[in-house]
Amino acid sequence: MPLDLPLVRPGLPGAEQSAGQDGDAHVRRSVLPGGVRVLSEHMPGLRSATVGAWVGVGSRDETSGHFGSTHFLEHLLFKGTARRSAMDIAEAFDAVGGEANAATGKEHTCYYARVLDTDLPMAVDVIADMVTSARLETDELETERGVILEELAMNDDDPSDVVHEQFASGVLGEHPLGRPIGGTPETIREVPRDAVWEHYRWHYRPQTLVVSAAGGVDHDTLCAQVADALAAGGWDLADDASPTGRRDVARELGAGEHGLPIVGVERSVRRHTEQANVIVGCTSLTATDDRRFTLSVLNAVLGGGMSSRLFQEVREKRGLAYSTYSFASGHADTGVFGLYAGCTPAKVDEVVALMVAEWERLAETPITSAELERSVGQLSGGLVLGMEDTGSRMSRLGKAELVHGALLSIDESLERVRAVTVQDVQELAAELASRPRSVVRVGPFGD
Repeated sequence: MPLDLPLVRPGLPGAEQSAGQDGDAHVRRSVLPGGVRVLSEHMPGLRSATVGAWVGVGSRDETSGHFGSTHFLEHLLFKGTARRSAMDIAEAFDAVGGEANAATGKEHTCYYARVLDTDLPMAVDVIADMVTSARLETDELETERGVILEELAMNDDDPSDVVHEQFASGVLGEHPLGRPIGGTPETIREVPRDAVWEHYRWHYRPQTLVVSAAGGVDHDTLCAQVADALAAGGWDLADDASPTGRRDVARELGAGEHGLPIVGVERSVRRHTEQANVIVGCTSLTATDDRRFTLSVLNAVLGGGMSSRLFQEVREKRGLAYSTYSFASGHADTGVFGLYAGCTPAKVDEVVALMVAEWERLAETPITSAELERSVGQLSGGLVLGMEDTGSRMSRLGKAELVHGALLSIDESLERVRAVTVQDVQELAAELASRPRSVVRVGPFGD
């Protein structure tokens, strides 16, 4: 059975949980005073550990006047606190050969570090200091504004980034998930320091914080370190506070709801490139939908590797593209599913027709038992190999707490994948094929 992760008040039953995992690893979860959640996975024999501080806020949570604030904070939290300068933060990790970074998503933000197990107390203290006590000084913000604008310009020069950004915008429309994670040049130029500060003070609180760690880590010691570091940062860890609830995942949104388009869009974005980038796709399953395991098999069959249908038909048989694949991502109330190819501009229509034909063939004709077996094997191997490092394990804990509300062991995940049937894949392919379909092209076309 999976380890359920309820949102409980500290001190009540369920505030402390533990469960054995694969390979003698052991997961524990505690809810500290103030509603801070701490999860750890002890991996015997490892001399390293990865720790992450997760905040359940992403680009979708920004409101008018605050657009771009989430990405801004990802940069600014490394720029100094009341106790440390930006150089102090950088030197703390460089001095021990560690790695520190951050990632902003549409629904959460994570600040993380990988260090030797003996240096974990330092990593916890520095990251907690950043989360609780960032100064967000005006001069640093203005400097970082320029850095972020350069980052956005770099992404805008990459047509594969542009096509994915435009595809999300087209499929999700006016829904907050349709906005780019990093903001736009306009929003980054316009957002004032006060708005970023308000966003920081509102969303970075004990009730929203999840700390996860994996590797050579002792859970009780980690909890004490987290509590001490947060208190040193001035956070009030009130005994009666409860964790903030997860996002509403009661059901998947339908077309026309909360800004999702009723019909698919066709969009061309002009870029002076030698190759065109194209994606065709639609909305998809939520992150918690039980059929996500079926979707992973469908994705593997259609465009998940060199033996997939897209790779074989578009590249191997016809030589129309170097890169072609399918992809899927899920969020709290919707998701996206797409088929990508990079090809000669004159061949775009032909490639799109081939990709759609393979998609619809999945919906009309059952996959073979050999395809099912091969895809299950591919997913199973990828799942196990992907969990061989502490960073992946740390991320799994954080996402289980913030997104799924349950932690599946690797064996339980493998069982879910192996339970997928040929009929399951066909039914889901048919459902996706019936949804409003969008096509986005980036290349030497008219806008």
